[in-house]
This record gives sequence, C-alpha cells and structure tokens, in this order.
Amino acid sequence: MKNKWLPIIGFTIPLIFWLTNLICGIILKDYSHVKHLVSELGSLGTKSQYIFTSGLVICSILSLLFVIGLYRRAIDFKLSTIPILLILSFTISILGAAIFPYPHRLHEILGSPSILLFLSPFMSFILWSGKLPGVKYFSLLIFVIMSFGFLIYIPTILTESVGLKQRFFHIGWSIWFCYLGFRFHKIDGMPSKDS
Repeated sequence: MKNKWLPIIGFTIPLIFWLTNLICGIILKDYSHVKHLVSELGSLGTKSQYIFTSGLVICSILSLLFVIGLYRRAIDFKLSTIPILLILSFTISILGAAIFPYPHRLHEILGSPSILLFLSPFMSFILWSGKLPGVKYFSLLIFVIMSFGFLIYIPTILTESVGLKQRFFHIGWSIWFCYLGFRFHKIDGMPSKDS
C-alpha cells in the first residue's frame, strides 16, 4: 500500500529529539538533564540555541508526515482517527517551542498544546481496543508514563529533579510514536482482535 511507509517516521522523531537533547547538553557543559528543563537547551543566546531549534523544527515536520501516514492507514483499516489527530498537538507545540526560544513568553504559550498529547494513548485505549492488536494494555502503560510528566506542576515532589519529571512525558511520547510506527506499518498482517 502507498501509505505503508510513512508510519516508520515514528521511529525517527524520537531519535532526532533525543540526539538533539544529547548534543545540546554536551555543548552546554554545566547542563543537567535531571535538574534542567528541556527548553533550556535552546535558550535565547545559548551556544546550542540554533542546533536545538533546528532539531525541533525537523521533529515538527516529520511529526506532520507521521500523522498523515497514520491517518491514511487508520482510514484504510477503518480505525478512529481521533488518537492520531491528537498527535497534531505535539506537531504544533514543538514548532512553537522552536520558533520562540525559552524564555520568550510565546515559548510557553505555543509549546503548551502538547499537554493534549497524553490523550492520544488514552483515546486509543477506548477506541482501538479489540481492533488493533496489543494496543489495549500498551496504550494504558504509555498513558501512565506520560502522566508522570505532570509531576512538573507539583513542586514538592522531586524538587531538585524538574528535568527528570518533564522527561517522563518525553519518554512516554517517544515510546508511543515508535509503537504506533511499528503497529501501523505492520497492520496488514495482523488479526483484528486485541492480544
């Protein structure tokens, strides 16, 4: 099928995102991935600003192609597109965060739509269980991992580890994108009941 290969981009987006984080963290020698926010890697005026921005823009473009690929495959196999369309919140927010570097006030505003991304695995649990093999339990697991990212809004928990709290969210969507990329690429040969 012509739409079969676009979902594979789901593996590329996390790879570029985490490589960008790693490279920028090395450039900023006093940066701690446990203590500092991801956005600080691309802060206005830092040595890593343009590398970080470039990485996020590439992730955003690839995310759009990923959504298109998943959407077409979902239509082909008569699956609800709601969990897929929720991924657009990531596409928009990561582009906004790239265009307006931290601490620009639009960085937080345009970066905030990604808060809806955790609903993608949650909605897939509701809408795809019994239709897409393995999704029932895996989507719940990813939902829980991504939800740990909300600990960032509770300053009394892991006080010195803001970066770690935020990265739960990023780890969750990274695994989710890889899972969706695999499932939607291999969907042709799968039985139509949950396993």
